[in-house]
Amino acid sequence: MKELCEVTKINSAIVDRVQKNMTELGDVANLFKALADETRLSIAYALTIEEEMCVCDIAAVIGSSTATASHHLRYLRDRALAKSERKGKQVFYSLSDNHVRQLVTIANEHAKEGMEIG
Repeated sequence: MKELCEVTKINSAIVDRVQKNMTELGDVANLFKALADETRLSIAYALTIEEEMCVCDIAAVIGSSTATASHHLRYLRDRALAKSERKGKQVFYSLSDNHVRQLVTIANEHAKEGMEIG
């Protein structure tokens, strides 16, 4: 089966309707770029399991140094995907909101389904 139309005919009504409803997606692309890194995605997924974790625990979960974990956590925080809170001498991180939790959870479920189908 060819992946291209054999006849080029544009449906102007559909194109106009979609173009009127398109929005700037640069911020969305940046969100997905941040989660496209496997280490940052692992951190985000860990935070869907445990709502709040200190940097040391996150480093242990992903098998890295605390400096590496802290770097990735700062990257997520700077892009509004995670938030941090200092409690005494420790810094705890959590996902910024339920939307991020849903994105990570749904993406993981989708990937699992794709593996089952494939």
